[in-house]
Amino acid sequence: MSDYTPHTGKQIEEMLSEIGIGGISELFSFEKASGGALSVSKRTQYGAERELKRIAAKNRPYETVFLGAGAYRHYIPEVVRSIAANPRFVTAYTPYQPELSQGLLQAIFEYQSLITRLTGLDASNASHYDGAAAAAEAVSACLDGAPDSAVLISEGVNPRITEVISAYLSAKDKKPVMVPLRDGGTDIEFIDNYGASAACVLIQQPNYYGVIEDAKRIGAAARDKGAKYIMHTNPISLALLAAPSECEADFATGEGQPLGLPLSFGGPYLGYIAVKERYLRKLTGRIVGRTADKEGQRAYVLTLQAREQHIRREKAASSICSNQALCALTASAYLSAVGKDGLIKVAESCVRNAHYLARVLEAAGLRRKYGKSEFFHEFVTEDASGLRSSSKVLKKLRGFGILGGLKLSQREILWCATELNTREEIELAGKIVEECGGERI
Repeated sequence: MSDYTPHTGKQIEEMLSEIGIGGISELFSFEKASGGALSVSKRTQYGAERELKRIAAKNRPYETVFLGAGAYRHYIPEVVRSIAANPRFVTAYTPYQPELSQGLLQAIFEYQSLITRLTGLDASNASHYDGAAAAAEAVSACLDGAPDSAVLISEGVNPRITEVISAYLSAKDKKPVMVPLRDGGTDIEFIDNYGASAACVLIQQPNYYGVIEDAKRIGAAARDKGAKYIMHTNPISLALLAAPSECEADFATGEGQPLGLPLSFGGPYLGYIAVKERYLRKLTGRIVGRTADKEGQRAYVLTLQAREQHIRREKAASSICSNQALCALTASAYLSAVGKDGLIKVAESCVRNAHYLARVLEAAGLRRKYGKSEFFHEFVTEDASGLRSSSKVLKKLRGFGILGGLKLSQREILWCATELNTREEIELAGKIVEECGGERI
């Protein structure tokens, strides 16, 4: 392994050129690098701290956020932060000696139990790096025993998730078959009429454009094709929408970030994955179980360990399966703190605020693109008047300290609202968007 390098020489040169560094040695130099890197060789500790604060001040935080697209701003109860900050949890890592890690094993067990209750499925593993990795692992599990079958992915799945799955499939010389959308939702007729064999069908619920999919009908179409069914779900939405188990999903995956994890530039987040019992041994990573010792005391054990560090490599489900223990514990603390009724209230607030935002933006001149489809807390608007480009609208909002939605095209924006958005914020955003109509592109 000492000779292994993940990047080619050309890739290293491109990265160094991008940041303005002449060579790798400059990255570790105490002198000022050519790209403007911070020099600390002649600074006092407080002087270096002051300079770092000056640089950090260039970041611009937003109090009002209407951006989602995979990472969402929700209220995090202080008790969740307090539990996650406990040093005994912060320093806990992989339970290589499980019998001596009862606290960590219990935390994982509780997390698994909550995920199975949320999804309605029979078993969950100890978590994944993120939602995209969980989805890719589910696809890989479906291909086990069906290597020549196709992988059908809805075009309503977040493109970043599809990219990760495609990277996994490239090792098998495969590419996913993309299922087109109709009125913003997955085209079920395409699945019905697909001529070749399919290993699995993957959808996102609600999908990337905010549309609530007809998940039960899609699941039925997948079963008719003899394909396994994977639902990639927003965990907050599961408080209101049909659980994956109700839609006959074989696998449920998703991004656990909305469950008590703050917005951050790239994580750390966690991916969850749950399965029907018949696919239990296809789960990657580890599964914690509860039992009793010889004295009758409650004890936790690693029931299944499907990673190459524990079993023969050729038998391992995956080698990319380290669990996010601290993030998973945070999600458990969040779900426990808000409870079933609290989670429903959070979801209902998201729906209420998002629908109000849609009405306000429509009155301001931005109509909802998929107006006939139901949505949870995200939706796409489009401007047909030629008076409001996406870039101009979002720039105008930023000028008022508002982080608007995600620009999808010159005319389309993906918006999001959660329980943290107030009516005053929404009405101000609508007023600003309306004012943009007086400025032709």
